[in-house]
Amino acid sequence: MTGESTATTGTTTWATTAPAAGHLGREELDVLQTWWRAANYLSVGQIYLMDNPLLREPLKPEHIKPRLLGHWGTTPGLNFVYAHLNRAIRHRDLDMMYVIGPGHGGPGLVAGAWLEGTYSEIYPDVARDYEGLQRLFTQFSFPGGVPSHVAPETPGSIHEGGELGYSLSHAFGAAFDNPELIVPCVVGDGEAETGPLATSWHSNKFLDPATDGAVLPILHLNGYKIASPTIPARIPEEELVSLMRGYGYEPHLVAGSEPEAMHQLFAATLDRCLDEISTIQHRARRDGSVQRPRWPMIVLRTPKGWTAPSEVDGKRVEGSWRAHQVPITDPRQNPEHLRILESWMRSYGPAELFEESGAPVPRIGENNPAGPRRMSDNPHANGGHLLRALRMPDFRNYAVRVQQPGTDKAEATKVLGEFLRDVMQRNADERNFRVFSPDENNSNRLGALLEVTARAWDAETEPGDDGLAPGGRVMEILSEHTCQGWLEGYLLTGRHGFFSSYEAFAHIVDSMVNQHAKWLKVSTGLQWRQPISSLNYLLTSHVWRQDHNGFSHQDPGFIDHVVNKKAEVVRVYLPPDANTLLSVADHCLRSRDYINVVVAGKQPAPQYLDMEAAVVHNTKGIGIWDWASNDQDGEPDVVLGCAGDVPTMETLAAVDRLRGFFPDLRMRVVNVVDLMRLQDAGEHPHGLTDVEFDSLFTRDRPVIFAYHGYPWLIHRLTYRRNNHRNIHVRGYKEEGTTTTPFDMCVLNEIDRFNLAIDVIDRVPQLGARAAYAREALTDKLVEHRHHVTTYGEDLPEVRNWTWSPQ
Repeated sequence: MTGESTATTGTTTWATTAPAAGHLGREELDVLQTWWRAANYLSVGQIYLMDNPLLREPLKPEHIKPRLLGHWGTTPGLNFVYAHLNRAIRHRDLDMMYVIGPGHGGPGLVAGAWLEGTYSEIYPDVARDYEGLQRLFTQFSFPGGVPSHVAPETPGSIHEGGELGYSLSHAFGAAFDNPELIVPCVVGDGEAETGPLATSWHSNKFLDPATDGAVLPILHLNGYKIASPTIPARIPEEELVSLMRGYGYEPHLVAGSEPEAMHQLFAATLDRCLDEISTIQHRARRDGSVQRPRWPMIVLRTPKGWTAPSEVDGKRVEGSWRAHQVPITDPRQNPEHLRILESWMRSYGPAELFEESGAPVPRIGENNPAGPRRMSDNPHANGGHLLRALRMPDFRNYAVRVQQPGTDKAEATKVLGEFLRDVMQRNADERNFRVFSPDENNSNRLGALLEVTARAWDAETEPGDDGLAPGGRVMEILSEHTCQGWLEGYLLTGRHGFFSSYEAFAHIVDSMVNQHAKWLKVSTGLQWRQPISSLNYLLTSHVWRQDHNGFSHQDPGFIDHVVNKKAEVVRVYLPPDANTLLSVADHCLRSRDYINVVVAGKQPAPQYLDMEAAVVHNTKGIGIWDWASNDQDGEPDVVLGCAGDVPTMETLAAVDRLRGFFPDLRMRVVNVVDLMRLQDAGEHPHGLTDVEFDSLFTRDRPVIFAYHGYPWLIHRLTYRRNNHRNIHVRGYKEEGTTTTPFDMCVLNEIDRFNLAIDVIDRVPQLGARAAYAREALTDKLVEHRHHVTTYGEDLPEVRNWTWSPQ
């Protein structure tokens, strides 16, 4: 590559993309430089000061915060990009939102929002005056204030960035189905080392230039993480360019440290990239071009901690790892460091940037877009403002006919797929609903969706490919991280989605769920943040039907992880059959600000409730199945609880078996759909009161509970209950292999025979006759073991079992 200017960092010499000389006029250059200086000053002030915000008197130790938190190193580069994006928005009237991967650049984004006026509109106590400026500084990383990351409290943000790796997938999720939106996304060079980020570069193969917006990745190389160099900053230019071209981008390089030259270079490069984006979209929308474009991206190299002191105590700061966090660590105690800090802050010229009142000077305002064109006020970054309810078909129309409970079979998720197909079709014109799955949509029996849409695909196709098209709305990539990131970006910008996954591999996004749950928890407490559509998971191909794939595919612990989140955010549903799944799915797609986890099997399984009964049961979330119980004339001898499709089937089969042994044994069957109903009402809004819980499970009778997941979660949810000492839970206990479906249950002792033995052992009034029944059930377990190891399939009586009404 050729260029008019070069910059040297370390041992690598970079040639910058050549702009036309003097791309910016003197006036425009001055506006950009003034805005950038102000943003940098405000960023340093947020990290250090709690008083004297405009340095109208000499800086004193008492003006400094006692605890210095935050990160400076990435911030000046983010401010630099922000200033230039504002210029582009003004000149081109762009709809643009800003996603930054280096979340610790929070002071820069807060500074930008304050300079644009949005921050003061939302938070009047942080006005654009002297007192507001002091409040702006004091609140940052301060008790009762705002965090050091970009966070829900930050106007214009959808991406916190506390955990690295998800910025690019969030940006693409925001761009899907937003044809006029441009999303510049700064990827930190440390973040670029993460696996999720590496995969998300491939998102450009799923972006349709005809109907989607655009993402402009900006790989920001400032050279260092906390204490060591970053890989992208220490490889040769040719290697890095080849990597980006290999991902399908056209990289444009900008590097340097001299502000005026860098403003000229970056402005020219940004304009060139925006022109390329416009050309790509124009070709696709006017000419119908179907060839996958090579989207532009920028590689920006600037010094770490740009504009900070070059040295402190004889050690390099600007351009080194020492600028990553707080470059001057103890100005409150060290007079020399206090002097260096004051000199640094005065170098920005605060008296030239702020009026006597504390407001920014008019020159700064010249770089601000107006109204919702401000990135801090872009409605896409507060997606609830744009959210429109889905047009929903009546889920009752997809009902599975149930003539007699437990006698007919259906594939629950296949039925759900037909419902989702029609949700997709009804909202085709709005283009506000997508389904996400890591290469498992058809495996999870949701193939009916492909009757009305294709899989999104903008890469090459070959004869025989099934259902691939640039405008497809089923999003499949074999990366749970990328699917999750896309979906989060899609939801946070005001749309709806559905994520299906093999249950065991939902754990891959555990940390992303954490971040989204924290975002929801905070944002629901902010009046200006509007509710967004819930994050809906369907976990299928679950633990009890992963006998063919074996131990590696068996793990129901995602539920346990989600239940650790705040009660007002999480919901967990275990519908036992197709009709309850339909009702649950309808509820989840209509809900707002939740993380809904739905666990349902995809294999043919018994159906228990007709649609009317399913709606009633789901509305209650938990209930006695009177058709399976025989204690209507008094207290039960034993309660059999169940949650999950296979545990429900095994519980009913155990009841069926026990009735043959003990016709007079009074048994109550309690099925749980909404898992959080088990928790105390004081702990979760869906929880039962003690009176309600006792009415179902009694205060003193044995309870045998068959649960889909790890048994200790049920104990955790019920430990405060009056009858907790009598609750005995069977669930998955890390026993698995490649075997038969029923043998999986036997290995974990959740099968019908072991459940029946549990009842016998815990109901003392059964007396002597219990011995013979127990012996017969034990014999069945021996017979089962011999049968499966000899014939490779379950006993006929197990395979062909149906509920026998009494």
